[in-house]
Amino acid sequence: MKSYFCWLFCVVLSLMLLAGCGSSSDSPKGTEWEPTIYETVNNLDGVTMIVEDGTVSSTGLTVIVENNSDKQCIYGEYFLLEKKIEGRWYQVPVALDGEYGFNDIGYDLDSSDVREWAVDWDWLYGSVDPGDYRIVKDILDFRKAGDYDKYYLTAEFTIN
Repeated sequence: MKSYFCWLFCVVLSLMLLAGCGSSSDSPKGTEWEPTIYETVNNLDGVTMIVEDGTVSSTGLTVIVENNSDKQCIYGEYFLLEKKIEGRWYQVPVALDGEYGFNDIGYDLDSSDVREWAVDWDWLYGSVDPGDYRIVKDILDFRKAGDYDKYYLTAEFTIN
C-alpha cells in the first residue's frame, strides 16, 4: 500500500511538471501579459505619431507627434508599451515592484505643430526583448478647461 501511494505521488508530480512546460515561448507568460484595452487608436483626424528613424533601442526611442488639424491638442508624459504576440497586442509587464507614476504635465500641440518626444522606458519596463511593439500615448482634443475628448495614438516599431 505504501508503494502504491509513492507511485501515485510520483505520477501526480510528473503531470504537474509537464503541465507547466506546455506554453510556447512566443505566447503570453502566465497572468503577467494582459491583452490590450485599446481597440480604437489613431482616430484623431489629422494628428499622427510615428517613430523617428534610427532612434529605436531596447530601452527607448523618439516619437514625432504631428498636428495637421485645426485642433488644439495636449499630451503628457504617460505612455504604455505593447508587444504583438501571435497577431494580437499585449501590454508589456511593468518591471517595477510597487506603485509608479508619470509627471502630470501638459505639452501643447497647436495646429500645424510637429514635436519630438524622447521616451526612456528602462525605468519602467527594463530592456525589452526582440519583437514587434507599439507605444500607446493619450492625447487630448482640448477646447477649454473641462471640455476635451481623449484619444489614443500608437506608433509601431521593431526591436531586433
